[in-house]
Amino acid sequence: MDARAHGVVAARSERSRLGSPRVAWFQWAPQKNAAKMAALRVFWREMIPFIHLGPLMVPTFGLMIAAAMVAAYYVLRADMARRGLAAKDTSTAEMFVAVPALCGIVGAKLYHVLETPREFLADPVGQLFSRYGLAWFGGLIAGFAAFVWLARKFKYPMLQIFDAGSAAAALGYGVGRIGCLLSGDGDYGVPTSLPWGMSFPNGLVPTTERVHPTPIYELIAACAIAWILWRMGATRTRRPGVVFAAYLILTGVARFLVEFIRINPRSFLGMTNAQAASVLSVVAGVAVWWYVGRRAPTARPC
Repeated sequence: MDARAHGVVAARSERSRLGSPRVAWFQWAPQKNAAKMAALRVFWREMIPFIHLGPLMVPTFGLMIAAAMVAAYYVLRADMARRGLAAKDTSTAEMFVAVPALCGIVGAKLYHVLETPREFLADPVGQLFSRYGLAWFGGLIAGFAAFVWLARKFKYPMLQIFDAGSAAAALGYGVGRIGCLLSGDGDYGVPTSLPWGMSFPNGLVPTTERVHPTPIYELIAACAIAWILWRMGATRTRRPGVVFAAYLILTGVARFLVEFIRINPRSFLGMTNAQAASVLSVVAGVAVWWYVGRRAPTARPC
């Protein structure tokens, strides 16, 4: 999630004079006429970073991660079935979602804490078990490694299983971003006066300024990418690996662009760490596309 600018956001929130106890899901830019501004507000909602069930406190981010896994499972199972891969073992779709997802969460947390080694060494336990702080690139590396291990374990054609998992991965990422929105964990963007600007005064990383709701942007982009990849996979003569290459390119471009309005600090050549990772993702996607383009098309079984 790359929410590394917590202190900056909190300080900005404290300096803000818009001390509203609620979050504006949709609100027009402030006008000089207070009555006109009030008339343009659509509705308000409380932030819900946690759901309280008696003595239990369930994080909404965790719930959306679970929802993302379920959504990815159904897409992956359907894609494996239409590619003739499910005939090997109909129960492996669960493993191809659960294991990479869990490994991705661990990898995302480790990557995040290791990006700031000084803070990690000062409070390793607190950093590892904090309620926020997941890095997209770390999750991608760990999840990809787990996916490769499973593909080799079950002896699936590597490029075909990558193709089958691409649309599922894109959709799962988008659903998971809803959890970032609900919890207000700092994954939002810079201040904005656009009509759909949102504030997160009760979020895990609060701000009373209205900012770009970048999790919504990423949800929309991820759903669009998942649909494109699914349609690409419907072509039975498609070269194995093309869908996976498109996944790397499209997700890399989407993340690179959204980072321009995110609050993440710049580090490498004026880019955020996520943008640098996105460039690597695009380069890898182009390389895979070039590699599979040299192979003859392969018809999939009906």
